[in-house]
Amino acid sequence: MHRFRGAAPYLISTALAGLLTACAVGPDFERPPAPDVKAYESAPLPEKTQATPSETGGAAQTFATGKDIPAEWWKLFHSEPLNQLIALSLKNNPDLAAAEAALREAHENMKAGEGPLFPSIDAGFTAEREKISGSAFGAAGSIPPFTLLNASVSVSYGPDIFGGTRRQIEALSASEDYQRFELEAARLSLTANVVTTAIAEASLRGQIAATKNIIGEEQKSLDLLNNQFKLGGIAKPAVLAQAATLAQERATLPPLEKQLSVTRHQLSVLAGQFPSEEPHGVFELTKLELPIEIPVSLPSKLVEQRPDVRAAESTLHAASAEIGVATAAMLPQFPLTGDVGSTAATLASLFAPGTGVWSLAAGIAQPLFHGGTLLHQKRASEAAYDEAAAMYRKTVLTAFQDVADSLHALQSDAETLKANAEAEHAAADSLRLSEQQYKDGAISYLTLLTAEQTEQQTKIALVQAQAQRFADTAALFSALGGGWWNRIDTADNAEATDREDSDTNKTPTVTNFNNSSGHDAPAVKGDE
Repeated sequence: MHRFRGAAPYLISTALAGLLTACAVGPDFERPPAPDVKAYESAPLPEKTQATPSETGGAAQTFATGKDIPAEWWKLFHSEPLNQLIALSLKNNPDLAAAEAALREAHENMKAGEGPLFPSIDAGFTAEREKISGSAFGAAGSIPPFTLLNASVSVSYGPDIFGGTRRQIEALSASEDYQRFELEAARLSLTANVVTTAIAEASLRGQIAATKNIIGEEQKSLDLLNNQFKLGGIAKPAVLAQAATLAQERATLPPLEKQLSVTRHQLSVLAGQFPSEEPHGVFELTKLELPIEIPVSLPSKLVEQRPDVRAAESTLHAASAEIGVATAAMLPQFPLTGDVGSTAATLASLFAPGTGVWSLAAGIAQPLFHGGTLLHQKRASEAAYDEAAAMYRKTVLTAFQDVADSLHALQSDAETLKANAEAEHAAADSLRLSEQQYKDGAISYLTLLTAEQTEQQTKIALVQAQAQRFADTAALFSALGGGWWNRIDTADNAEATDREDSDTNKTPTVTNFNNSSGHDAPAVKGDE
């Protein structure tokens, strides 16, 4: 073993010398610049939305441009059952657990990829019993059977002269970043789905309550008409028309109750529970508060905040590194190997003086002709990079569209709610007047029935408009990224990103195909 101790420094010093003079071929990835966009829409963003004289969700919302989004943005709805349900969902949701496992897998793969930077050391032991003929050595007779024991330690190392291994690690690290942002996207999607599903439940409960009130009023009208018909005050067609209206209204109730049941089941599954384990909270619009101040991130910040954009950026980074991997595969490799051990006929003499054996070897391997495989693999990696760049741009455009759509939706929702509230108020006044006119004999029952149907429709529309305003508010928080960067458990990631940004400190570009030393990549020999 003393010979191995003498060989090890030589191998290590050779490896370090190679690393010190090495360069990483392929492009140096730099984050794409933020789009030079000053606003999400062509029209200027108003200071606030319309206000509505409605007890539920009628307040004017103000847009706070440049203000940051809180990490737990759903708490702005001030619903404790909603907060508890989201906490349960974040703990038990299987999609989130799968995303966390995928991140751990990517991290371990990245760490495994660092292995080739270090020498590989393997120990071996063999025991062999042989009998050979003396004729093989030009001697007559046979040679007695003998035992051969061998114990050895082997060291192998391939210096990363052209940075192929480092580029592979870079690609694996980018893949880990991708999974990290996919996890954030899964968290954002989960919380947004829980909020919007809870709002859907609240909307359905409001519609069911309004429908039941309408059915009650229709039943009272039918009872009154039946009494009038018995007294000969009205004709049979009026009774039949009211009965038909009541039946139609009752027919709308079962589908609403079915949707409510489906929504409750969905909330259970989002929380990682079986449908039989219904959420403890019951969601109603009157128990939700509409967030008044809406933080609107600057457009230049959106690409940093959206998890899907950051994931697409990581994919672009990985594709950039793969170009370096493919380029390095076309260049010479310099394998170094060393073996030290002992060979003896008996176990007792295995490490006796004179039994030691050792070997050192160094080589160079330059690909010359592989049928064009390596060349086309490099071209394929460049095409993959172009594809990733196009998909990144598409993701950015979609992100801006989501925010623009949500901002416009909030303005439209406020106007729609105001119009529906005014329509419901007018329809209620019209119905009261029609009822009085019918009692006075000034209008027919069909005119009164029309007024009743109009008032019923405006009640349902008002509930739907209220719920839509809550849902679109949640959609805006989601479109802006959800505030994940403000969570305590992502502080380390944010610091790492800041360090990466400070190290780059130059105008980002995604088209630089020079190597890390700033020189052109070494010329490639052969048809590779």
